[in-house]
Amino acid sequence: MHCQLSTFSIRLPEVSPSPSSPHTPSTIYISLPAITASLKMADNKHKKPHAIIIPYPLQGHVNPAVHLALKLASQGFTITFVHTDSIHYHTSKAHPNTGLELFAKVPESGLDIRYTTISDGLPVGFDRSLNHDQFCAALLHVFSAHAEEKVAEIVASGEDVHCLIADTFFVWPSKVAKKFGLVHVSFWTEPALVFTLYYHMDLLRLNGHFDCPDRREDAVNYIPGVKTIQPKDLVSYLQETDATSVCHQIHKNCFNDTKNSDFVLCNTVQELESDTISALQAKIQFYAIGPIFPNDFCTTVVATSLWSESPCTQWLDKQPIGSVLYVSFGSYAHVTEKDLLEIANGISLSKVNFVLVLRPDIVSSEDADPLPVGFKEEVADRGIVIPWCRQKEVLAHPAIGGFLTHCGWNSILESVWCQIPLLCFPLYTDQFTNRKLVVDDWKIGINLSDKKVITKEEVSYNINRLMYGESEDEIKNRIKELKKTLEDAVSPSGSSEQNLSQFIKKLMAKI
Repeated sequence: MHCQLSTFSIRLPEVSPSPSSPHTPSTIYISLPAITASLKMADNKHKKPHAIIIPYPLQGHVNPAVHLALKLASQGFTITFVHTDSIHYHTSKAHPNTGLELFAKVPESGLDIRYTTISDGLPVGFDRSLNHDQFCAALLHVFSAHAEEKVAEIVASGEDVHCLIADTFFVWPSKVAKKFGLVHVSFWTEPALVFTLYYHMDLLRLNGHFDCPDRREDAVNYIPGVKTIQPKDLVSYLQETDATSVCHQIHKNCFNDTKNSDFVLCNTVQELESDTISALQAKIQFYAIGPIFPNDFCTTVVATSLWSESPCTQWLDKQPIGSVLYVSFGSYAHVTEKDLLEIANGISLSKVNFVLVLRPDIVSSEDADPLPVGFKEEVADRGIVIPWCRQKEVLAHPAIGGFLTHCGWNSILESVWCQIPLLCFPLYTDQFTNRKLVVDDWKIGINLSDKKVITKEEVSYNINRLMYGESEDEIKNRIKELKKTLEDAVSPSGSSEQNLSQFIKKLMAKI
């Protein structure tokens, strides 16, 4: 038997008409859908949104994702945070005191964050950095099945889950979100300029600047919201003539997927990239909510580093203010042995005090000590070499006066926050575009080399130019202005906080 009710009636007691109300009704008809909608609206006002967050399994993506989870949890969200088994293994190994539950200290803060892990399709001990293409192939072809299974498990547990927040570089989130009736939020951990270059790959291809055997070398001046940009400043993958690699397949598929997302959250600041962001907002729900840092810049309740961190603050405490060059090439990219030798010899030649961070696999996993013979002994009185460190803590130290960087986006935001001028040495992917923002647009840094071949003499010259040169004060004044822009953005009335509030409001309306 099937019946459908569209209205129901309420019988009221009969009353005598009054002079002012001669037609008192005895029955009122009320629409059931209208009552249901009203109840839902009332319920939504008190509903605690539950988001599943899945970061891309690389250090530069994990850090902002963890801080986003903490930020949303502080806004009343329930979060289920999903690491890969590999990221969990390396983080737990680097921080043995944290135990198996990386978010164990979070409940002490009154935040509701649950934690679980999934396989990325490869053995935990597999060297993903050394075998980048195989790692990307697993993320492209295998990881989606594990992610879907985990989302299904969380939903089936009886939890009232509302949205999936997944890194933009994944190729599957919109499909998985749709399957389980979740709102899909794409999380972009790089600048808006890089996002829009990928977003308009078809335009670059159509105009012969990408994926063409005889690629054009003239300036690109047709991307909405982007001033003229040189081909050398495009993302490294967009500078290539052959777009058939597994990484290119990921970029194509993930941005097709992102165009189906409900919202995009970006770790940038509206005022830093206003034209680019405005052009994107004409097409998609794009929210600049950066910089996404913990409330206490130097500390966090959640371990994020994939390597053990060597302390160096005691050494820094003994150095004069602004006298030390911090050198780090990030968490994933490799440096050629030739370039590293020239940089090391250039540091030695410069006579500048320094902290040099060298991951064990910086050149390759087989070359444990790629530095010049006798380098450490030669510079022992003015520098230290360590495998990894707490970067924010180092950048915030008053002894630091400059940063020789690969131009990772997290490193740039952290440097601006600490007002540290940048010496730029991009290696791959978004780092070439980030360099353009730092050197050409914002003028808060200089290039390590303007030539294709790096020499120790040029390295030494530019180190001293950054630390003590004529443009030093100009760069410091400019970076001070940018720091103020970042501080204003994350203030209660700032653009990033307002954008986050607007996003939450629209998300609540959707769920």
